[in-house]
Amino acid sequence: MKQALAAATLAVAVVVAGCGTENAAQPDDGATMAESAQPDAAVQGAAWLATQLTDGLIHNDQYSLDDYGLTADVGLALLQVSGQEDTVDEIGAALAEQANAYLTGGTEGDLYAGSAAKLAVFAQATGETAEDFGGEDLIGLVGSAVTDTGRAEGRVADQLASGEDYANAIGQAHAVQALSAAGAPEAAPALDFLLRQQCGAGYFRLNFSPAKAPVQGCKDDVDAPDVDATAIAILALQSLDEPSDEAGEAIETGTAWLEGRQRGNGSFGGGTSTKGSNANSTALAASALAEAGACEAAVSAVGWVEKLQVGSSAEGKLAEDGGAVAYNAAAMTQAVADGIVVEAQDQWRRTSAQAVPALLHEDGCS
Repeated sequence: MKQALAAATLAVAVVVAGCGTENAAQPDDGATMAESAQPDAAVQGAAWLATQLTDGLIHNDQYSLDDYGLTADVGLALLQVSGQEDTVDEIGAALAEQANAYLTGGTEGDLYAGSAAKLAVFAQATGETAEDFGGEDLIGLVGSAVTDTGRAEGRVADQLASGEDYANAIGQAHAVQALSAAGAPEAAPALDFLLRQQCGAGYFRLNFSPAKAPVQGCKDDVDAPDVDATAIAILALQSLDEPSDEAGEAIETGTAWLEGRQRGNGSFGGGTSTKGSNANSTALAASALAEAGACEAAVSAVGWVEKLQVGSSAEGKLAEDGGAVAYNAAAMTQAVADGIVVEAQDQWRRTSAQAVPALLHEDGCS
């Protein structure tokens, strides 16, 4: 069960870039914008996420294991909210201590490329040295997971004794961000391969072709659209210091596709398995839209997410869960009746981790 869950979490989306407080204007009184003007919804969401940690980690009570990938997601979300600095430090220390377990899934010698890439992004974002995080050279490991020859050149791939490979476009986007920030030589081919995953309509597919397939890029009218993969790819491309013309075009066409995919009420569905409107995908899309300057669409998406947030004055079963964000209306209805039960914890935590950065954009792109 541990290994299966570790593999599944590689596909979980995480906001890897966004309008952080360092880009915001400073108030006249000398206080940072983060301290004086961050939306209450984001602050409350972050406070709830902080309560979900056990010794710096998200512990999955249903399966009795620590979820390192989701912990990194939570850390990246809290990093953008003032007052959570100590909690982010605690998360960083805990992830450093468990770095090998996260990278290997508990099987020595194995390497999950998506885990290495996400952890490298986390280390870089928190100011740590990704080349020596918890005793692991994360940039070296991500680079070693990049295919160096053939049609699949640039593709990240898991290195598992079982021969399985769970890598996908989300892990590829994380790898591009981490390798580019580090100035690693594998950054360019990894970027090229990520751009090949964008389909003609503008969206990015989630899953790669088989490693030996003759076509390693998106096949239009065959590969299904995926809002989460598209949003994360846009965010990763936005993080590049000097995006190439090709990357800039990919951001533009991907953003246009997201805008066209948005429903009239501001919401988004995810991929083929999450067609219904949900706060996880909507929040990711909102963050990507805001980064790309599509402010009206971003505000509309954030407004929809806010309707699924537990209020700070909630009573009854949710009295202790103010700030948490439900996946959809059905999840909120169930929680009002029963509270956030153990079986639903994971969904609420994942959704809230994506929602918090998006909620910072309730008034626009700044």
